[in-house]
Amino acid sequence: MYFKFLLTFLTLFSITTVNSQNTGVLKGVIITEQGQPIMGANVHIKSLSIGTTSNEKGEFILKKIANNSYTVEVSYLGYNTVSKKVVVNNSETIQNFILKESSYMLEGVVITSQKREQKNKDVPIAITSYGTEFIENQGTFEYDALSEYVPGFQVQIQSVNNPGIVIRGITSDSGDSRVEPRVSIFQDGVSISKSRGSVVELYDIERIEVLKGPQGTLFGRGAQIGAMHIIQNKAKNETSGAVKVGYGNYNQILTTGYFNAPVVEDKLFFRAAAIYNKRDGFIKNLSGGDLNGKETAAFRTSFKYLINDDTTLDLIANWQKDTPPGTSFKSGTYAPLGGDTNPNTFADLERGEELGLDRTVWGVTGILKHELNDIWDVTSTTAYRKFNSDEAFDADGTVAPALFFHEISKGKQFSQEVRFNFDTDDKFRGFFGANFFYEDGSQEVPWELDERSFAMLILNPAAFVLNGIPTLLPNIPNDPAAFGAIAGAPLSSYNKERNTNFGKNYSGDIFADASYDVTDKLSFTVGLRATWEDINAAYQVEDAATPSNLGYLTGNYPNILFATTNGEKIEASESFLSAVGRFAVNYDINNNITLFGTAARGRRPNVISVTATETNILSDETVLSYEIGAKSLFLNNRLQFDMNAYMYAYSNFQTTITKFENGKLVSTPEDSGNASSFGFEAAAQYAFTKSSSFFANYGYIDASFDDKDSNGNEQVLAGNTFRLTPKHSFSIGFNINPKINENLEFFFRPTYTHKSKVFFEETNLPNISQDGYGILNYRVGLTINKTYELGFYMNNALNKQYIIDAGNTGGAFGIPTFIAGAPRFFGAQLKVKFYI
Repeated sequence: MYFKFLLTFLTLFSITTVNSQNTGVLKGVIITEQGQPIMGANVHIKSLSIGTTSNEKGEFILKKIANNSYTVEVSYLGYNTVSKKVVVNNSETIQNFILKESSYMLEGVVITSQKREQKNKDVPIAITSYGTEFIENQGTFEYDALSEYVPGFQVQIQSVNNPGIVIRGITSDSGDSRVEPRVSIFQDGVSISKSRGSVVELYDIERIEVLKGPQGTLFGRGAQIGAMHIIQNKAKNETSGAVKVGYGNYNQILTTGYFNAPVVEDKLFFRAAAIYNKRDGFIKNLSGGDLNGKETAAFRTSFKYLINDDTTLDLIANWQKDTPPGTSFKSGTYAPLGGDTNPNTFADLERGEELGLDRTVWGVTGILKHELNDIWDVTSTTAYRKFNSDEAFDADGTVAPALFFHEISKGKQFSQEVRFNFDTDDKFRGFFGANFFYEDGSQEVPWELDERSFAMLILNPAAFVLNGIPTLLPNIPNDPAAFGAIAGAPLSSYNKERNTNFGKNYSGDIFADASYDVTDKLSFTVGLRATWEDINAAYQVEDAATPSNLGYLTGNYPNILFATTNGEKIEASESFLSAVGRFAVNYDINNNITLFGTAARGRRPNVISVTATETNILSDETVLSYEIGAKSLFLNNRLQFDMNAYMYAYSNFQTTITKFENGKLVSTPEDSGNASSFGFEAAAQYAFTKSSSFFANYGYIDASFDDKDSNGNEQVLAGNTFRLTPKHSFSIGFNINPKINENLEFFFRPTYTHKSKVFFEETNLPNISQDGYGILNYRVGLTINKTYELGFYMNNALNKQYIIDAGNTGGAFGIPTFIAGAPRFFGAQLKVKFYI
């Protein structure tokens, strides 16, 4: 149905194609001041949304251009951008360009976070932006690696199915289909925020922007405390490509690249990009296989269709398949046979090679843009997305057959947004529009066990595993005084039960955001988004395959863990109306320094918590944010320095705590009351030569639960620090590129990142934490004729041992598990790129 919709969508707009009879050709040569041709320079006519690149002789040509006057922009890295007015007529128009060598333009200077192209310095939001060059220079393909370079941003990835994404202390990681994330992840303007489908490989990326603070006006209902926007490279009017291959330790194999070409001259363009990234696990599993590895294959194809002079259509399709081995949830209580409880050494998790993930994510996005006139344009974004994942994991972290789980998550979504943008080129600019969003998902958790082993865990945990060997209890102890009528009852060697939660939501938004220049130096921005939500939640428990005698002990008979719903689906629904907004002010002290301040309200939607015994509607979680900062750009865009300070006040802060109590495993969202945070961030970039640069950033966060809730009651978590939130973090790095001769360049790119102690749970238990540590990475190599690149990399060069998570499901049973961080990775990579 959705493919038919998109095909119809494309066909209808194809009919509107206009073939002008009065067209001409624009051609020319692009050279340096010294008369040398420039290959790969970008030639762009913005009003027509067309462009090309110069060939090896510096020549360019644009055909079938309607007779008119245009502004032609020519740009090339390391040279000043040149714009000229050119009149195209029926004959051949020749316009040559001479580019003057300039100071290096830092990446991240230009952003589109406010849905229009602006300099970062002029946007009243704390933003970190990295472009293609930085991402490729660091060899970054995953969120967690990127987050090390963004102050106030932390990402923990147990597996691509289970990420923890943190902005300024607020974590978004729940896999419950009924719970909305606090941090929004967007891909080309489309939300991909649901936890189990949100991790995508970062390849052939144009830019990534991380926005901090409530961004509901710009990015919708899930951006309570911030958003990350991934902007992928689209098809262009050029023939170009690149291929990178690599090999590293732990049998790491990398192949990635792209190809871009016109299909119909100056009308229809095509781009395809792909990646395959595989690495064996670095934790050996005695029961078979390895753990904490990677295997991802992803493919993207996109088309750009120039429908007429004012209308363009981008169609992008993404597909990703993840099949890594299992995650090493290693017990910190019971050592494997011949080993120890160190998370960084070998483990012995039951089921061996059965552990692992099988996840597929795919989606299609259509972006239609039409320029109404010089002031107004309209953008329609239509998208459909689907994910399906099955992750098998051993929650007790031992060879004992007690807590073997699957998590089977499914989700699909459809979204449609229409946005009108305006810019008077005078004092007033902004956008308004509407959005519809539909999602339908589920999270199924089957549990398989040997009842004889699980009985030992709950009745005699000291003997659960002895010397690496699980202890099995064949019968409930024959003690009528303690166990009544079931004393001595037999326990089976295999049983299975499962629970499933369901979430189906509809939402509609209307939004508006505008900026007004009061004077040449002072401007105000106001934004508002109103949202209607229809939230539907459900819960279902299937009875155990065989009624269990242990169920009499836990009170869940015929089940053991999951209180039965007698196989029925318990459903609840509710509708909500809400609004969020922002007010911001910008003040230009001079051409180099801008001050900004913001006040905003963020919101996380209400949660309908359905269990076998009760249904609760949790209040929507809200935050009031206040921030001030300064942004600067000096030395002809060679030096960028930003700093900001913020305060947040949260109400109805929700946490999900998993615990085993009264014989039941309970994992439901809870309202933990009030919380607050304040912090400071600073970031700097400096290009000390045209090809060499330096960056550094620092973040300080003090985020904790308040002593009392809004009713004056003492809070259980009072004073506790938010999970996954280091108080101090910083990173520093260099990109050093000395030229050996005209054809050969050397590069050296070291980075160092550090974060202070983090707790992995809101309970702040000292053993469920990681002390502060630092990681050193570097890349070194040669570039030949700007076409070939041969490099060597080493990540975690000092082989620092650390953990990325602790507690987990095992912690609910009093036997926490621990996940090791990555050891030293190293390897070599070869890259080849071309332009035609």
